[in-house]
Amino acid sequence: MEKKVSVVIPSYQRPELLSRCLQALEAQEFDLSAIEVIVVSDGPDKYTRQVACSWKYAGLVDVRYIALPNKKGPAAARNTGWKASEAPLIAFTDDDTQPDPFWIQSIWNAWKGEPTIVYTGRVVVPIKGRPTDYELNTAQLEKADFVTANCACTREALEIVGGFDELFEAAWREDSDLEFRLLQHHIPIYHLQQAIVVHPVRKAGWGVSIKEQKKNIFNALLYKKFPQEYRKRIQKRPAWNYYMMILFFILGAGFLLAGDYTTATVSFGAWLLLIGLFAGRRLRHTSHSTSHVLEMIITSAAIPFAATYWSLYGSWRYKVLYL
Repeated sequence: MEKKVSVVIPSYQRPELLSRCLQALEAQEFDLSAIEVIVVSDGPDKYTRQVACSWKYAGLVDVRYIALPNKKGPAAARNTGWKASEAPLIAFTDDDTQPDPFWIQSIWNAWKGEPTIVYTGRVVVPIKGRPTDYELNTAQLEKADFVTANCACTREALEIVGGFDELFEAAWREDSDLEFRLLQHHIPIYHLQQAIVVHPVRKAGWGVSIKEQKKNIFNALLYKKFPQEYRKRIQKRPAWNYYMMILFFILGAGFLLAGDYTTATVSFGAWLLLIGLFAGRRLRHTSHSTSHVLEMIITSAAIPFAATYWSLYGSWRYKVLYL
């Protein structure tokens, strides 16, 4: 049967999450014979292959498996998927989501056969009780204008903009880059409130917010490509509070080495005050458990250094002045 919708899922070494996502797609209130699901492994991964192939032969939905020869990132995986698809409408989601049973039907009902059009749906992040800082950050997906965890594009729209930019080698800012290029080409993007995917928060290790700062590399890339849109939609101004914290710490260390203990104490005091204000903002709407409070205090001292390092690295890598 001719396919109406192709669903592309990038995945890598997360077989349990992928299985739940495929289970949700098999439960779609839509003609399953008109759907193809293309799982693209971001590099060779026998476990992803096993899950995809087991669904292909034992499930009700048509699943195809493609593996990239080496790890290139989700943008490259999505490009490989949509270019290999058969349907005129390509929907994207991630392996850690669970699409609502009416997800595909809502997208299909909205499409009237326009050759160049894009849809973005609603992401729901279920959180119980007072969230951690990581959970609250993940929940920001609910407010995002455009996320590749829940969007659909016509083939012609993707061909016009050239698909995803594979320079975005991590799952960060590649969706905003696609959105900005679609807008640049005057391709309409419509929001579908009824097209829902649930995005549960994955477990995160202690201090994950420090590791997350590496994503600033791709903030620099997006800023280079779209400086005005970046300041308008992503970050209105540079992270001056980070630079002030680093400055006071360096001043404190310098005066301490010079033997000026009074000025060193004042500088370190200002540094600690800024850390306290930063940690307080992060704790305002998050968990106040002892472990989480300690994590917020310690990571608030480390984040400015990590974020600035990766921002400067991104500036050097992509030859752009990004602060």
